Amino acid sequence: KYTNFSIGYYWINSLGQKTSIYNSSENIHIPSGAENETATLSYDHRIVLLEKTYSTGTYYCEVKWNDVQKVGKGVFVLARGTGYIDTSYGWEILVTLTVLAALSITATALLLWKRK
Repeated sequence: KYTNFSIGYYWINSLGQKTSIYNSSENIHIPSGAENETATLSYDHRIVLLEKTYSTGTYYCEVKWNDVQKVGKGVFVLARGTGYIDTSYGWEILVTLTVLAALSITATALLLWKRK
């Protein structure tokens, strides 16, 4: 009964729209003597070309037997148009502090000069 099944991958975008990615029908041979044992089969599917931000969503795996359907928990994927940008402000802070120090020294010198 469970040797014939279908496996599919799909994703649901932020609007709740379901898009099918891959579907396949499988017919697995069970060796003699292993009929009543639990078997685990792994299927990998790589999602490629996530260059567009509309690829953002939750991706699911689904398996269907005759009267049984199982769906995975899903994996959320966030696709960005520009990728990750480091928000380090090291140089900006160093330049700002240097300029402020120079202005402070200049203002102090002017006040001392005007006092004399």
